[in-house]
Amino acid sequence: MSARDLALALVVVAIWGVNFAIIAIGLRDVSPLGLGVARFVLASLPLVFFVRRPAIPLRLLATYSVFIFVLQFAFLFTGMKVGMSAGLSSLILQLQVFFTIGLAVFILGEKPTGWQVAGALLAFSGIAVVAAHAGGDVTLAGLGLLILGAASWGAGNIAARKIAVQAPGMNTLALVAWGSLLAIVPLLAIAAVLDPRGLVSSVEHLNWHSAGAIAYIVYLSTLFAFAVWNRLLGAYPVATVAPFTLLVPVFGFLGSYVLLGEPIQGWKLMASALVIAGLCVNLFGSRMARRLGAAPRP
Repeated sequence: MSARDLALALVVVAIWGVNFAIIAIGLRDVSPLGLGVARFVLASLPLVFFVRRPAIPLRLLATYSVFIFVLQFAFLFTGMKVGMSAGLSSLILQLQVFFTIGLAVFILGEKPTGWQVAGALLAFSGIAVVAAHAGGDVTLAGLGLLILGAASWGAGNIAARKIAVQAPGMNTLALVAWGSLLAIVPLLAIAAVLDPRGLVSSVEHLNWHSAGAIAYIVYLSTLFAFAVWNRLLGAYPVATVAPFTLLVPVFGFLGSYVLLGEPIQGWKLMASALVIAGLCVNLFGSRMARRLGAAPRP
């Protein structure tokens, strides 16, 4: 990877990590579902007038939109609102890796490796540490919603994999824009049923802080970061690019500490170490085992 692309990869994961603190700032004056609606309105308009809809069945595009955008962010934003710190949210959402693997087993018929199972057990032991410290800025309801958000992301990844098979070389920015457009109506419907007052209040109490947070979420975290990330995935092997996401919780905790003053207690470091270790075992376990097996013995 060139120095320029290495720098871009680090910029992207930094943007994604800090994004959780920005979400927390936005949620001070905007309801969770209101923030979701604003995100996808601005991420899709006016972009959809300049990029063609991806040449895939509408049903598949809608499935991708519902899981990746509607459910993931409805659970994420609501979970952070009802009780989950920004730093821990950035960590817990990385469980999407293991939900993706589990769903691939049941839906695509893939077989998990022993390393993937071991990594999942290690990562979920870190989530148990978080659950054991519920209280204050962490609630069991918030934790549960974040886990559902990670599961939704995993389901969306399966839809994205099917899309990639049907339309190789597709314009991924178009997928983000049109998927965002399809997310608007379901989110509005959910908000109208569950929190109509919150939706109205979001408009009434919109200020420079919440508007700036929405702009960051839409233009940096969604459009810019996804466009750069997808370009890197097209230029390098997935195994080279994907491990950079391990740094998202690192930037998530740093961002929440600097921007929100969230304390980083020892138990948070322990939970982070377990989850990140589980992710590392999942990504590199079999590769390291092969290298050790191939190493010359004294």
